[in-house]
Amino acid sequence: MSARSNSRSQDAPLAGVRGSILLVGAGKMGSALLQGWIGLGLSPNSLAVIEPEPSSEVIALGRRGLRLNPPRPFEHEIAAAVIAVKPQVAPDVIPTLLPIIGEGTVVLSIMAGRTLRFLEGALPGAAVVRAMPNTPAAIGRGITVAVPNARVSEAQRDLVHELLSAVGVVEWIGEEGLMDAVTALSGSGPAYVFLLAETMARAGCAAGLPQVLAEKLARATVAGSGELMSRSSLEPATLRQNVTSPGGTTAAALGILMADDGLQQLMTRAVTAATQRSRELAG
Repeated sequence: MSARSNSRSQDAPLAGVRGSILLVGAGKMGSALLQGWIGLGLSPNSLAVIEPEPSSEVIALGRRGLRLNPPRPFEHEIAAAVIAVKPQVAPDVIPTLLPIIGEGTVVLSIMAGRTLRFLEGALPGAAVVRAMPNTPAAIGRGITVAVPNARVSEAQRDLVHELLSAVGVVEWIGEEGLMDAVTALSGSGPAYVFLLAETMARAGCAAGLPQVLAEKLARATVAGSGELMSRSSLEPATLRQNVTSPGGTTAAALGILMADDGLQQLMTRAVTAATQRSRELAG
């Protein structure tokens, strides 16, 4: 992965972005991006959204100048078209964009499993970036990995970087084949963390805690530990070691979790299975 990454707090405001942006699909991820753009200074007047079932928030932005489901988004060329629809409807949706994708337009797809080859086939000659965000983008704490095709210019890459940075950290890769593993690790990863909280709570109940208290303790512990790790410059292994006293309670638990058949083996198998499924879905 490229060393070029950053969080939304390190970015310049999007008010300086030149050109108009089209968002196709304003579901959970599309709406997260939209709110991030507005929050970082992008004017609603420079935005258009195609969404058959817009939320009340998107409708409200329409009253502030955002163009909602217009017959033609803008009279001038669109700087970026962001495709955030479900991958299964892509074959029907993408051909409708052909008339409004100009020579200078960069197409950013956040559809899971839809490859650069698929996108290039649907939009011949287009500059295309494929990206994989994850659900913490909804609170501006996501991480997105992006890969461009050969037609993406440096300026277009910079624009895409700014747009994606509105919802968290951005990393770039040059090999699209890595996207399956990215999907398995960070795309699906939030579910692993939520499962950890679930299983910790169940284990607390098995140890005798009331269910409500066990769930509260597990949720707060996972959330707080994640925030601590985010703010700390220390490696996760060092943070773990800092909590572990030799011969103590944490060491007893880690003896189980770090056994040869413990968490590492389970997680490796899980990520491998998700990576393989991603490849199957991509064809």
